[in-house]
Amino acid sequence: MNSANPTHTNRLAQESSPYLLQHAHNPVNWYPWGEEALTRARTEQKPIIVSIGYAACHWCHVMERESFENARIAEVMNQHFVCIKVDREERPDVDQVYMDALHTMGLQGGWPLNVFLNPEAKPFYGGTYFPPRNWTQLLESIGQAYKSDQRKELDASAEQFAQVLQASDLDKYRIPQAAEGLSDEQFKLLVYNLAKNFDRERGGMNRAPKFPMPSIWRFLLRTHQLTGSQAVLDQTLLTLRELAWGGIYDQAGGGFARYSVDAEWLVPHFEKMLYDNGQLVSLYAEAYQVTQDVLFREVVYDTIHFVQRELMSPEGGFYSSLDADSEGEEGKFYVFTKDELREILGDEEPLASDYYNCTALGNWEHGRNILHRRQSDAEFAQAHQLTPGVLADMVRGWKQKLMAVRETRIRPGLDDKILTGWNALMLQGLIDAYRAFGETEFLGLALRNAQFIQQNLRHGAGLFRNYKNGRATISAFLEDYALVIKAFISLYEATFDESWLREAEQLTEYTLTNFFDPTEEQFFYTDATGEALIARKKELFDNVIPASNSLMAHNLHRLGLHLDNARYTELAAAMLRRVQDLVVREPQHLTNWASLYAALLRPTAELVVVGPEAEVRRQELSRHYLPNAVLAGAKHSSSLPLLQGRTARNGETTLYLCFNRACQLPVHTVAELLAQL
Repeated sequence: MNSANPTHTNRLAQESSPYLLQHAHNPVNWYPWGEEALTRARTEQKPIIVSIGYAACHWCHVMERESFENARIAEVMNQHFVCIKVDREERPDVDQVYMDALHTMGLQGGWPLNVFLNPEAKPFYGGTYFPPRNWTQLLESIGQAYKSDQRKELDASAEQFAQVLQASDLDKYRIPQAAEGLSDEQFKLLVYNLAKNFDRERGGMNRAPKFPMPSIWRFLLRTHQLTGSQAVLDQTLLTLRELAWGGIYDQAGGGFARYSVDAEWLVPHFEKMLYDNGQLVSLYAEAYQVTQDVLFREVVYDTIHFVQRELMSPEGGFYSSLDADSEGEEGKFYVFTKDELREILGDEEPLASDYYNCTALGNWEHGRNILHRRQSDAEFAQAHQLTPGVLADMVRGWKQKLMAVRETRIRPGLDDKILTGWNALMLQGLIDAYRAFGETEFLGLALRNAQFIQQNLRHGAGLFRNYKNGRATISAFLEDYALVIKAFISLYEATFDESWLREAEQLTEYTLTNFFDPTEEQFFYTDATGEALIARKKELFDNVIPASNSLMAHNLHRLGLHLDNARYTELAAAMLRRVQDLVVREPQHLTNWASLYAALLRPTAELVVVGPEAEVRRQELSRHYLPNAVLAGAKHSSSLPLLQGRTARNGETTLYLCFNRACQLPVHTVAELLAQL
């Protein structure tokens, strides 16, 4: 463990990643991923252990405590292996390759991810968490085998796995290029295939553990807007309501945990990740635009305030995550016993306990309660003969008192590295919230973060991935570029400041030069100028963050319309064609592609606002849910293609609606424009 005078110090002490620094005083002779470790393995012809995790990972901490801090186990590791620690959040490229290797071996993935490689960094065995006895036995058996004749078998196995890893996913999944174009019938089948997996009682998808997966519900909001399907909207709103009422949502302080271990959204894995919260702000802001539901508004405001309070750096960047554990216990920071609630809330405790479903026995470990709800404020107020206003005041008071007590507790660990793509997701969330609510504070936070990215994460014409203590050290990945480009396009649409659109264009050109594979019409995950791993992957499938290729396809479509660039729009359509059949068959893993399908099924609306009141009209227009539209505007003239020939008629602010450059009659009010849509 870290202490003032540690017994051991390894090379991780020179790193900035909090996860790597957690292991800097293990007796294991850890190296960070890099040429020094790989060269040593080749020179000494030693096998490699790559152990991959992240700061908020509970089982990573357990394995460290049980094995990596154990001097006897560390001695076996050091004797037989070159040991490398990787923060998967800093190096998703390394994680991607070796997680894929684990799946190729027919094993279940997860973190910590522990993979055994030959000296050429090719994998031959792996797993996730190992108890100490199993880990020791495995180390000794592989260590001995590699010194014997069995080495040839292990090397041959590693060679085979490496060849499989080098195959492209389009080949691996035998995805044919779509023979037919987009159709309403095929889109219906896509939605039907997704709906087969719904949990129709508690929302989400029908399994546990349950992840929020915002891209699924954002796709379904678009589907409702496109098709008018009430069933699709009902399932989405059920999910959003249950999420917002569940223990996965921090009822006192705002913000979402990463997932719930059960099907009811009650018991979270308590770590809070920036990437989830950024996307969920976007989702709830859009849902509010559709429904005007005050619950969704509260979730957006409280989640942004959580991020601002607990994850924002003084410079305007956003930190990565909060740990699940504090004082060695998962969730201890967030839960309360009935006695604690009585002490904090006094006479109002019985009502608050009823509101948050807290009992003397508790619904969590050691008699503690995870705060959660089971009915709307209107239903609760009626059942307890309260007016809605009185209840709202009481709830506000309970939250303040609970938060005051939490402020005195030992906080969960903070992963204070700043990641470009994750910051862009939060930036996008702030922009979406600003558009939905017109809250200038949200725009101020967004602009501050965008400027932080420009000042600290730009790398010549490109981007860095990470930032901490004034240093950025890792070249960005496709995910980072795609998310920043998306956020900058949105920032232009929220401000009409053309510089953001030009930045998006410049970064898009960089990705086309350094990431694009013209053979498959998709982008590699890694920069051509970056470090070459044993395989160069392309990300096609959504995880908790949408697939970076799907994000780029969206960007090319939107930017192509803004800049009248047919090369961009045609490439977006070509990228979708490459995966279209699989999107229809397996939509739950490709919902961001499905959103692009929805966008391309009908022409995208080009909305233009010109004139002295352009900003006022933009705000008014942005309050509406318009997923298949690009928005451009200016008070005066502009050289942007969408604004060419669009003038303020008679000096009065004028709104134009166009499809494929063919325009409706110009109008002067948002209501008239929406009527044309």
